[in-house]
Amino acid sequence: MEQEKRFKCPYCFERISMLLDLSEEGTQEYIEDCEVCCKPIQIHYEARDYKLVSFHCNGIQ
Repeated sequence: MEQEKRFKCPYCFERISMLLDLSEEGTQEYIEDCEVCCKPIQIHYEARDYKLVSFHCNGIQ
């Protein structure tokens, strides 16, 4: 099950969205480029019972 998550890019502050796979239980962490400014964003989220429990995004130094 996928869920669209909207958030602000930590670099350009534009609102962007990404699809998160909630079928994988536990913590997921990966790097995606912003679709506006193309800078790398570290995505960290946790899913339980097909629900988003926590979500964090950070710029990479």
